[in-house]
Amino acid sequence: MLNPIKKLAGQTAIYGSSSIIGRLLNYLLVPIYTRVFVTQDFGVFIEMYSYVAFLIVILTYGMETAFFRYAEKEKKIRTTVFSTSFISLLLTSSAFILLAIIYSSNIASILRYPDNSEYIIWLAIIVGLDALNSIPFAKLRSENKAVRFATIKLLNIGINIALNLFFIVFCPWILKNYNFALNDFINLIYDPQIGVGYIFISNLIASICTTILLLPQVIKSDWKFDVALWRRMIIYAIPLLIGGLAGVANEALDKVLLKYMLPKEIAMSQVGIYGACYKISIMMTIFIQAFRFAAEPFFFANANSKNAKELYGEVMKYFVIVCVTIFLTIMLFIDVVQHFVGEEYREGLIVVPILLLANMFLGIYFNLSIWYKLTGKTHFGAIFALSGAFITVILNIWWIPIFGYVGSAWATLACYSTMMILSYITGRRFYAIKYDIKKILTHILLGLTIYFVSFPLNDIIPIPYFIINGLLLIAFFIIIVLSDKSLKEDFFRIVNKKAK
Repeated sequence: MLNPIKKLAGQTAIYGSSSIIGRLLNYLLVPIYTRVFVTQDFGVFIEMYSYVAFLIVILTYGMETAFFRYAEKEKKIRTTVFSTSFISLLLTSSAFILLAIIYSSNIASILRYPDNSEYIIWLAIIVGLDALNSIPFAKLRSENKAVRFATIKLLNIGINIALNLFFIVFCPWILKNYNFALNDFINLIYDPQIGVGYIFISNLIASICTTILLLPQVIKSDWKFDVALWRRMIIYAIPLLIGGLAGVANEALDKVLLKYMLPKEIAMSQVGIYGACYKISIMMTIFIQAFRFAAEPFFFANANSKNAKELYGEVMKYFVIVCVTIFLTIMLFIDVVQHFVGEEYREGLIVVPILLLANMFLGIYFNLSIWYKLTGKTHFGAIFALSGAFITVILNIWWIPIFGYVGSAWATLACYSTMMILSYITGRRFYAIKYDIKKILTHILLGLTIYFVSFPLNDIIPIPYFIINGLLLIAFFIIIVLSDKSLKEDFFRIVNKKAK
């Protein structure tokens, strides 16, 4: 049982090198953004990328997961599966970019940015290219070329970060502090009036470079479009599209609703504060993303093994332990973590534990979702996500006028909790997996107990808080290992192997 999980952990680590290291580096821009831009300007960034989240789902329309399914199911025509899905996305992405360019002024006016129609054009090209690149990236994952996948991802992020630092930090600093020949060059390529727009420009250049780096994967294709195969893939993918749209609504719609439901004079500032504190839950989000990259092909590859259901149950247990550890690490040391955002944004820290729990439940839901992907009952994914979206919309409309962005955080937690429970209950009927619910709940409750106990302990015991909280984190590990027989055996087996 341990060997397949070790393989999954290894794949997660490699994919995580691009996701964790890359996203960490990328998110290190947030401290810069929240110190360079006022909350209103940062709110523009948060809002625009909320729309990007919706558009990525629309323009990929479930073809990435459909590619995985049919690449495994139709192994003799894997190249045709790739070319069919890639050509499909190429046509739709090209049409989207063209329409966005034509109607950019109208769209900008609708979004209350009448003087910044260039935002629409830049973001349309970014989204179009990223959607198109999803299939070559999926091909790398299906071929277990994790190193190449990670390398290209890291290069994309490296280019994006370098350009952000150049435009947002270096250029203004040179113009402010020096007066020599370099200023003439800076003035040719830099316009202070663009401001937050340089975030979009940096992303655009990085996406173009990524497309170029992925060309070898595309060139190797036979460029055959199989209409019958495409129809089967679309039938499989459409419910995923609906579910994906509902899912991204759960993640991003609250930022949009905050803009339109709060008083205009404070709306964008509140969006900026909420968006900045939302990003403090980075470690949970990054782990889940890295896990997802490795887990989806892993789950499909092991679907026919005799102990598949038992294996999936073990994976869930380890997944929850890591998530609770991330939650505790962030919350026990929030006094340090809060410096991730500028002082102007820290009034929103109250939402961090709520959002961490919400994202953990989303990760659990992702693990649970394997049952409807393996059985082909993807319409259930759409039903669960739509249920979550309904809760998101209703609770945000109800709570935003009362609680502001705190209401949005609680709505997110309610949404993901509901989706998780619905998927578990329904999955037991169609593809019963042996999840140890008692242990999973115990791990979560233990983590929450340690978190709440840390408050009175820090007030009572005259020892620096980081020592007390560090001991509490160690205590969590010890209790988890000693209370789980299989985990204890695996742990000591690994320790003994390392010792030799």
